[in-house]
Amino acid sequence: MYFSGFAALLFSGAATAVAHAEQAKRDASQPYFDIYQGPNEQDSIINDPSTQLDFTLSGGEAFPNPYMSDRLGTTGPLLISSTNLIESLAHFVRERVPERTVHAKGAGAHGWFEVTTPVAANYSMAKVFSEVGKRTPVTARFSTIAGNLGNADSVRDLRGLAFKLRTEDGILDWPFLNHPVFWLRDPAKFPHFIRSQKRNPQTGLSDHNNFWDYLSANNESTYQLMRTMSDLGTPYGFRHMNGFSGNTFRAVKADGSWVYIKTTAMTDQGVMNNTNDEAIVQAGVNPDFGVQDLYEAIAAGNYPSWTIYWQTMTPQQAENYKYNVLDLTKEWLVEDVPLQEIGRITLVQNPTNHFAEVEQIGFDPANMPYGLEPSEDPTLQARLFAYADAQRYRTGVNGRQLPVNCPLNPVANFLRDGAMNFNNQGKRPNFWSQQDLLPLAPRPYNDDNHTIWTGGAVKYLSTPTELDFDLPRIFWNGLSERDQNNLIYNIVSHLGQTTDMAIRIKQCKIFQHVNETFGQAIAMGVNVTL
Repeated sequence: MYFSGFAALLFSGAATAVAHAEQAKRDASQPYFDIYQGPNEQDSIINDPSTQLDFTLSGGEAFPNPYMSDRLGTTGPLLISSTNLIESLAHFVRERVPERTVHAKGAGAHGWFEVTTPVAANYSMAKVFSEVGKRTPVTARFSTIAGNLGNADSVRDLRGLAFKLRTEDGILDWPFLNHPVFWLRDPAKFPHFIRSQKRNPQTGLSDHNNFWDYLSANNESTYQLMRTMSDLGTPYGFRHMNGFSGNTFRAVKADGSWVYIKTTAMTDQGVMNNTNDEAIVQAGVNPDFGVQDLYEAIAAGNYPSWTIYWQTMTPQQAENYKYNVLDLTKEWLVEDVPLQEIGRITLVQNPTNHFAEVEQIGFDPANMPYGLEPSEDPTLQARLFAYADAQRYRTGVNGRQLPVNCPLNPVANFLRDGAMNFNNQGKRPNFWSQQDLLPLAPRPYNDDNHTIWTGGAVKYLSTPTELDFDLPRIFWNGLSERDQNNLIYNIVSHLGQTTDMAIRIKQCKIFQHVNETFGQAIAMGVNVTL
């Protein structure tokens, strides 16, 4: 009797369970739960004022007061159950991503790139240039280079101007500098050069000896040095400076024909620079002047813009040009290679959150859609690796999923998992599966013979030559008397802080080789006899 009653109960429960299971059946093609519902909800309130929300912990749980902790009575010790306190302190010591080794101090804004002429479309099949009037969303970041995040942005230094174009064919990154050349053409020198401007490993202080020690041993840096020591080295904020790709790229047409290109961004606000003394005062009065000036100009509706130009050379023209077109220390003089307007970048929107939109943004010169290709410029080749790798270190292997870095067109590949992955491409295979085959876009042109090289692999280091003094002489002779005097004054002020007389003498001799009057004036200023 007992068994039969238990059996009846058992089978009655089983029948109920089966009935519930039948009710729970659903169309498997429709997801029961969308894992992006939570992120979408957070996105929906991102611009809501605090007054419309209630304080919660990071898991969404309500909590009575952000200052509260759990403790024994009013005078006893705190308890491990103080979730709010533990969460707050744990996040506090982890809320910084690693500072950029270079380009740490910066400002940013959003806007668009607009095609203004058919020039680029005549040289490149990239759709971003396809028609006059076409606009592409852009985020820009401006920065100093050598200093730390807390340094003044008016100090003597190069500046970075980087533009992220979100084209229909993927990201196009333009990482520019405010000079058309750079300090070196051998990329292995780059860490040494940057470290020469960092703090002395023993004293923790800035060390002028180290900076001038490097420069006096690398004559190919002389042109960049003179530009940086002129008033061009202390721009008036970020809006009044030009930008240059420096490196040489290729623009490719649909038929596979190509030209070498360099890209220039000319400020429409006009170039403005501080003198050395003005820059020092500005650094003391407002070390964030460049950041503030850009933000306030956009907030006031005074939208800054840069007209974009290309310089182009056929392979034959490049072979016959007086400078090596793959040498980053050499400029393509505009009288030899004219500027051709292709478009304009206009910035109209300030960031809503500086960290999310300026600190987390990452640039990579390897980001180019079809129609644009790298050249064999050795410094560019090194940058094609180093830029992306720097961001992998800073924001992680999935940093390109961050909203500010994310492309607007679909991404489909086999890169999966890793820390902070919030778009893992669903159930698609993580290898090139023949069962769910990922199609390949047609290769638009054949680039097998874009370059043909002869010779074997060698260990190479360039050697300075007399040609390295050509551009410094052109620069010196092109300066007004006032600008020449400012250049001498600026160098004397900086080189004069070097305590090693051997370095002073060596550098003065380099300047003397550029121009006798120039070298003697600096030598006199730093108490050196040549």
